[in-house]
Amino acid sequence: MSGNKSFILRDRIIRNSNLSPMSRKILLTLEEPSLINNQADVDKVKRTLERELDAPVNICLAKMNIISSKCRSGHWKVTVTVGKKNTGWDVIDVEDGHVETPLYGLAVDVGTTTAVVYLVDLTTGDIVEAEADYNLQSTLGEDILTRIYIAGAERGLHRLQDAVLQTLNGLQRELCKRNGIDAQKIAAAALAGNTTMIHLLLGLNPANICMAPYTPVVNDPGLLTAQEVGLNINTAAPVYCLPGIGSYVGGDAVAGVLVSGMHKKDGIGLLVDIGTNGEMIMGNQDWLVACAGAAGPALEGGVAEAGMRAEPGAVEQVTIDSGGSVSYKVIGGKQARGICGSGLVDCLAQMFLAGIIDRAGKFKKGDYYTVVQAAESATDKDIVVTQRDINNLMRTKGAVSAALELLLESVGCTLEDLSSFYAAGAFGQFLNLESAITIGMYPDLPRERMFRLGNSAGEGARLALVSEAKRMELEQIKSRVTYIELNANEVFMNKFVSSKFLPHTNLNYFPTVKANMARHGLITE
Repeated sequence: MSGNKSFILRDRIIRNSNLSPMSRKILLTLEEPSLINNQADVDKVKRTLERELDAPVNICLAKMNIISSKCRSGHWKVTVTVGKKNTGWDVIDVEDGHVETPLYGLAVDVGTTTAVVYLVDLTTGDIVEAEADYNLQSTLGEDILTRIYIAGAERGLHRLQDAVLQTLNGLQRELCKRNGIDAQKIAAAALAGNTTMIHLLLGLNPANICMAPYTPVVNDPGLLTAQEVGLNINTAAPVYCLPGIGSYVGGDAVAGVLVSGMHKKDGIGLLVDIGTNGEMIMGNQDWLVACAGAAGPALEGGVAEAGMRAEPGAVEQVTIDSGGSVSYKVIGGKQARGICGSGLVDCLAQMFLAGIIDRAGKFKKGDYYTVVQAAESATDKDIVVTQRDINNLMRTKGAVSAALELLLESVGCTLEDLSSFYAAGAFGQFLNLESAITIGMYPDLPRERMFRLGNSAGEGARLALVSEAKRMELEQIKSRVTYIELNANEVFMNKFVSSKFLPHTNLNYFPTVKANMARHGLITE
């Protein structure tokens, strides 16, 4: 006989009613079995959960004895943690009694050079703490193309996958240690990264990403489990990889669109995320178009002679006055150890306006510029910007500028048609807009139309972690984007050559820079 009088306390553990996280705790108060109601323990829990969640619930064999035991030890009050799967939910943890402690998830930005992990309270949606570090894959190869090549060598893919998992699990372990959290209580993760990074993390062969016709193994992996991915959290925790668009435009860029809201607006927006991989998306509520290219690690301190990540000891701002004297600002106020991407862009812009380099980015005298004298540096060596550093920066900025021109032409728009410009990524957050415009890396738009999004990949991952509506929105954005492949694109290559001047061969594209050049005596208006 099986009368069913069991009931559920409706998601009482979720304190923010607007949340629909990928995993959640549900507090159950069940009727004690009797001869009148002798329904099986697991069946009782499963049917009660399915009624409340209005979706199928799966309970694996390993959890069945645990459920029966916890029901009794908790006097028929249990706390069940369920995790989202592609269809329905999985039971991933069971505790006796009503346990209203927080449940946690990870929002992860899997960057080519830097990885960032955010510890998120799934009951409130708030970030508890974040931790960042170099992606250990950088020790094997600085840029994406090198890593794709390495992946094709014997055990190369395994080594790259192991390196990024070491990075992410190390960051997660540090966050758990500092916050006194058992890693098994981390019940979900959302990952944003470019297409190659997601392939390498999942152990998928990236070889075809860089060969015509440039087809990834998958753009939308769907929901996986932590055990499948290799994350050291609850093994059954759902892991969502934000959907990508094409060979070089991944879920990190889709996250940027979500965070900017450009896909909901009438006016045309432009999103630019420049890191080791440069991604660009343009459009509005009616259409979206995207492209990307390997910007190279120059802007993340990867290849500059004195380059380093944006951390204490890095020169982040550079100013050169009319007399040629240099001043600079160091992160953390300490002695300088090197120069980060924003400092490099500042230095290039300042050297150009000071007449130290010409419009082709070539030194008029010598082959380097000293930013910090050895006596003032922490390394007892001069911190310099070399001709090679400038050449790398010129290629990066040229690729970004050429991609923008191509996007504009492909949809029949001009710069004047852009109503909003969004600088995404950690680099875009700290980059001096005027310096970026001066060298032609960013378009010369009215400054009130230009917005910084910060780490939109991490924020997009957080939103996906705590909101089913945002996950659906990400999928909708992905399905709407038209992807333009720049590899072997002759029009792009021609524009790339034209863009390798400061700020561009056509100064009319940069009216405020042109006026500034005149003020500095570099041209005659």
